[in-house]
Amino acid sequence: MSRIHDRLFRLGDRIEHLREQERLTAAELEMLVHLDDDAQRDAAAGGPLERDDARMTAADVARFRKNLAVINAKRRHLERKRARLLKRLG
Repeated sequence: MSRIHDRLFRLGDRIEHLREQERLTAAELEMLVHLDDDAQRDAAAGGPLERDDARMTAADVARFRKNLAVINAKRRHLERKRARLLKRLG
């Protein structure tokens, strides 16, 4: 098997791993968004503890959105790399 084939197989494995990471991160983000919505409502009617919780959940949502964007960018980069390798084969 050629080096290009080996590289394509490794890239495919890495892309699949990133897709799974994307799926899991997106699911967790969805849950955090719901928790944040509840925390923001509680903070509007509550005291300092509720506001602290709301700040923490908002920070969690922002962090997970950033993580999801990074994972997505890595996956797209590897997919472009795979496409270039496939062109070299064909």
